[in-house]
Amino acid sequence: MPEPTDFNALVAVIDRLRAPGGCPWDREQTHLSVRDSLLEECYEVLEAIDAGDAAELKIELGDLLMQVVFHARIAAENGDFTISDVIEGIVRKLIRRHPHVFGETEARDSAAVLRHWEDIKKAERPVDVSMLDGVPKAMPALAYSQEIQGRVARVGFDWKDDSGVLDKLSEEVSELKEATMATEKEAEFGDILFTLVNYGRRQGIDAESALRGAGRKFTGRFKAMESYCRERGLSFKELSFDQQNELWEKAKRENDSAT
Repeated sequence: MPEPTDFNALVAVIDRLRAPGGCPWDREQTHLSVRDSLLEECYEVLEAIDAGDAAELKIELGDLLMQVVFHARIAAENGDFTISDVIEGIVRKLIRRHPHVFGETEARDSAAVLRHWEDIKKAERPVDVSMLDGVPKAMPALAYSQEIQGRVARVGFDWKDDSGVLDKLSEEVSELKEATMATEKEAEFGDILFTLVNYGRRQGIDAESALRGAGRKFTGRFKAMESYCRERGLSFKELSFDQQNELWEKAKRENDSAT
């Protein structure tokens, strides 16, 4: 067995778990059966990043790496590819897509890098394939929206300034107010979210992270409200809206000052 710090040690452990006489549970798994686990590990990595917790990030990155090796092992058993093929593929892709580092192309700033990146990806795609076809449709909706907006922006399809996006947002809000049918309201609401994501992208804001942060903030405040009620022997649902709102403001002041 290689030293634990060696990447091959992880490969060896996964191989042993999947081998005859290994772990019965691990041996039963397929790409589909552990699909949700892969997604969960991705979210846990993001949570550690958002929390700025380096120790937790180290652990979660290990869990995510294990998922990669696990899927590669399943693929190898199916005769599809090996972990070596996975590594070779990404190494070759990184070198190919960074000619300004490994070749003769020049890129003086990040904008130039992104332009070169998109040109290279275009050359790799079949002629009749859209540049948006490679965006995973299973991505969370906010992340999906931000990704497709970013891709088209790299080829010049973008607002000239932020005011255009804000005007568009105002237009979409007006259309939502005028909508009468449920399907119309849903469509217009989607347009508002899409435009908000676009504005956030232009400001360097990650929409998924921003909304997760808002959700965590709301959760913290609401838990504080529940705690106040328990301390006072009150039933939250029996409070009037004004009383609930009073607790909310108290939680907002105390919770936000603590963070």
